[in-house]
Amino acid sequence: MQKMNNSAAGEIVVSMARAIIDNRAYLSEIDGKIGDGDHGINMAKGFGLVADRIRGKELSLAKALETLGTVLMTEIGGSMGPLYGVMFTEFAQQIDQVDQIDSKTFSRMLHAGLTGIQEIGSAKVGDKTLLDTLVPAVEAFDKATSEGKSFDEALELLVAAAESGRDSTVNLIARIGRASRLGERSLGVLDAGATSCALILKELSEGTRDRLQ
Repeated sequence: MQKMNNSAAGEIVVSMARAIIDNRAYLSEIDGKIGDGDHGINMAKGFGLVADRIRGKELSLAKALETLGTVLMTEIGGSMGPLYGVMFTEFAQQIDQVDQIDSKTFSRMLHAGLTGIQEIGSAKVGDKTLLDTLVPAVEAFDKATSEGKSFDEALELLVAAAESGRDSTVNLIARIGRASRLGERSLGVLDAGATSCALILKELSEGTRDRLQ
């Protein structure tokens, strides 16, 4: 059975930060079309702070995710800080005492993060939010493992589902947050949260795949 060593995987969070920072302008550009235009700025600020604190340290994935969650909840503005902060904190709690992360543990981690977001917000799939990326990604991962696919294959399918979910937001009307006031004028634009979520899930999945034993 494929597994990843938790203690050696903290650098995955640095890779997440790099992806967010590299796409800072793009995320803010998307957000500016139907929102406040600060999504990329705020996300890059939070992820950048974390990367500076953990880079070069041999942290577990659990500790790195805990640090990320805390910073996003306490040190950045916007509506996304608390949502992502809760998600990463829930991720960290699920793997805190786990030495070797297998597909079942990874699934529990994903579900805990998803539940955390759902418990502090009212959004659902179809509302043009990050859930349009996260929910199909989690479902695809679970479906793959239930069908007997390897951890590696399930992670690959997770990324594909996340990116498909992200792309689906172009054809959705925003029903949550500032963008919801635009009604049908929110059509034709990617949701910034769904886009950043796809970036995060891709880095998390690829970082895990690279470390599977």
